[in-house]
Amino acid sequence: MEHEAESRNFIEQIIDKDISEGTCKEVCTRFPPEPNGYLHIGHAKSILLNAGLAKQYGGKFNLRFDDTNPTKERTEYVESIKEDVKWLGADWEDRLFFASDYFGQMYEAAVKLIKKGKAYVSDLSAEEIRAYRGTLTEAGKEDPSAGRSIEENLALFEEMKAGKYKDGEKVLRARIDMASPNMNMRDPVIYRVAHMTHHNTKDEWSIYPMYDFAHPIEDAIEGITHSICTLEFEDHRPLYDWVVRELAYEYPPKQIEFAKLYLTNVVTGKRYIKRLVDEKIVDGWDDPRLVSIAALRRRGFTPESIRKFIELCGVSKSNSSADYAMLEYCIREDLKLKKARVMAVLDPVKVIIDNYPEGQTEELTVVNNMENEDLGAHTIPFCRELYIDREDFMETPPKKYFRMFPGNEVRLMQAYFVTCNSFIKDETGKVTEIHCTYDPDSKGGNSPDGRKVKGTIHWVPAPYAKKAEVRLYENIVDEEAGVYNEDGSLNLNPNSLTTLSNCYIEPYAADAKAYDSFQFVRQGYFCVDAKCSTPEHLVFNRIVSLKSSYKLPKQS
Repeated sequence: MEHEAESRNFIEQIIDKDISEGTCKEVCTRFPPEPNGYLHIGHAKSILLNAGLAKQYGGKFNLRFDDTNPTKERTEYVESIKEDVKWLGADWEDRLFFASDYFGQMYEAAVKLIKKGKAYVSDLSAEEIRAYRGTLTEAGKEDPSAGRSIEENLALFEEMKAGKYKDGEKVLRARIDMASPNMNMRDPVIYRVAHMTHHNTKDEWSIYPMYDFAHPIEDAIEGITHSICTLEFEDHRPLYDWVVRELAYEYPPKQIEFAKLYLTNVVTGKRYIKRLVDEKIVDGWDDPRLVSIAALRRRGFTPESIRKFIELCGVSKSNSSADYAMLEYCIREDLKLKKARVMAVLDPVKVIIDNYPEGQTEELTVVNNMENEDLGAHTIPFCRELYIDREDFMETPPKKYFRMFPGNEVRLMQAYFVTCNSFIKDETGKVTEIHCTYDPDSKGGNSPDGRKVKGTIHWVPAPYAKKAEVRLYENIVDEEAGVYNEDGSLNLNPNSLTTLSNCYIEPYAADAKAYDSFQFVRQGYFCVDAKCSTPEHLVFNRIVSLKSSYKLPKQS
């Protein structure tokens, strides 16, 4: 039991203590995204952590949109976030909330603070408020409006609500301590005037609460017991606690901070991604080169692989970076026993087996996954004309090249031994046809006389293969040169996308639908693109190559 206690992360230890002391009767957590963009891999950690804790303790999990800033929020983002959270397996059931649903209660909370002498209406501009706030080494100066009477503040706040003032003309500030060593406690702004149409409340409000004021109120209203957020909110916790204390909530929520998930050599900043989208460098927030959750889903990552990745990253108070190769490791591990192995030729050259009977086709049986018999088998037609990958043939090979070249015998995977006899080039010197003979007694890839061949190559039957487009991805930023240039712009990798438009896949995968995925022999794992693929024009995204230098760290 002692070892088990030691293995629990610091958040679990806090919750265990709260339960044992009786301050928490039912754990309730939440994931509170602002709908101003698409979620990325870092958000997945928060989603799975909050939902996982609620499930672990038999409690409740809320999905709540922190939609207090209508400037950048859109319904499109609301819908994409809901889809992402559900896809990850974080089930909020009927517990979907919007901060904007509480605007009336937040307004009443602000009025309560005014009546307690804990909030006042200020005439200072944003620049003046910054100047009055002071520095890390110098205390701030009192706002000239701080001495207003409660009655005057109530009247002015009501006029702000009625739309009497222009944007930025007046704000409501909490009255706390202008000399506090924590800058967040120096009479922070808690309401501002903003004449904007809100995606949910439309034009009902002319004032909107600031995040640091709204968030603890939302948590308290919903009965959140543990408000788990990332480390940048640690300095905001005294303000969070001040709000719930001054508003005298019976069951105040407790804020706990954990380290964000940082992933090496990827772009997660919304500002940068928006620029990539706007400049059409990528084809949307779900471009498979990005690490938004929508992009990972489109590329072919699975919820299970992302959950495993988050589990390996762990939960701590210390910031650290995870290697992108670890995420790739997780998807390989997840797919290797789940997916059928099929043959696909990405750069085709035709092979003609001169001694194979013209017009004849035979069906060869192929095991779907050598490591998982439960996936069964399928058949592939074999005939006189095939495609192989161009890199599997060389006119003048170097030493230790064991694939196809004139005079050499190789094994066609799952089929026969064939010997290359001749080839044909076009006027540019490009090989267009390779002519071979086969050994009819070597069916299945073994010779009855026991002779060995060192090279085995994959193939597809030319008349039956399905033409497809294949997209190969690298990181969108140049890992060698660094993610950012000196001017702060992104250092883009010109080879982040390679599109191969003349590929052929075996018939077994010809009817693949969006998100179907396979292991392409020797090439990697590939997924049908959900955005661009059609039955007439299949498009496959390479999820990940087959091999990696990444090794899972030893567990202590």
